Amino acid sequence: MRIGILTSGGDCPGINATIRGVSKTAICEWGMEVIGIHSGFQGLLTGDVEQLTEKSLSGLLNLGGTVLGTSREKPFKKNGGTVDGVDKPTLIRRNMEKLGLDCLVCIGGNGTQKTAAKLAAMGLNIVSVPKTIDNDIWGTDISFGFDSAVTIATEAIDRLHSTASSHKRVMVIEVMGHKAGWIALYSGMAGGGDVILIPEISYDIHHIGDVILNRVKQGRNYSIVVVAEGIATDGQSRAGEYIARAIEVETGIESRETVLGYIQRGGSPTAFDRNLSTRMGGHATELVANRDFGRMVRLKGNEVSSIPLAEVAGKLKLVTEDEDLVVQGRRMGICFG
Repeated sequence: MRIGILTSGGDCPGINATIRGVSKTAICEWGMEVIGIHSGFQGLLTGDVEQLTEKSLSGLLNLGGTVLGTSREKPFKKNGGTVDGVDKPTLIRRNMEKLGLDCLVCIGGNGTQKTAAKLAAMGLNIVSVPKTIDNDIWGTDISFGFDSAVTIATEAIDRLHSTASSHKRVMVIEVMGHKAGWIALYSGMAGGGDVILIPEISYDIHHIGDVILNRVKQGRNYSIVVVAEGIATDGQSRAGEYIARAIEVETGIESRETVLGYIQRGGSPTAFDRNLSTRMGGHATELVANRDFGRMVRLKGNEVSSIPLAEVAGKLKLVTEDEDLVVQGRRMGICFG
């Protein structure tokens, strides 16, 4: 068999480990040819490809980013235009046939899963692997990249404790998560946050102010507030800036914000993400070898399996009020808004 592999959407620790997992399994176990497609779906439209070999896959396990490059090309986007008069999905089909691909392996987040599902619905042979630091892809317990992002955010929170304590300040740290608060929840709990704000749970800034003032009355002269970037604000300020300013007004305590930004997406994956990427990549190749197409690899419990792409597309996995960490956090006096 001859398979293509691409990475689409934002970069994320563990993508290269997944490329390696898919490709080395395909070459070593099944004797397949592997064609790397550059710049996501854009590369399928332009024919920008290269053959991957065991030698070219060397050194990828701990490497951040993606050696294939990525883009946010969405071939099914309304008014997305055509290429030489041909609509993009049709051109992708033609180019897959021209390249002699028996299957396309798509590594990406929610947008990629949606595109992959639509390509599969066209009758193309598709297998996908979920990739996101946000951990919001429906159908899998954990996506690779999440553990790496949480580890980076937790280390930053750990470091802010000393500054907050020294200056008797409120330190607000803004982490990624537009719609899902998984990074804020997990890093906030692991880093000892006193207030954790996520998009899924509404907050009352007056209550937050009272919580911080009560901490001062109890002799705890600093507070750590972890916020996801997607929480409600005035629409003009970043989440961290908005909350820091509001807390200062509510309490009169000096407050400072730190925005982690793209630091969470860069650099080497953690050992957990390297192993998860390797397992998911290997399972994706097994699906291809068994001609079990139209499926997304997933982690359920400790088992790597798969789920139909049609069940995944267009859904988000969000934090709920009964999430274990939320329940336990509240039992320990942590404020969620």
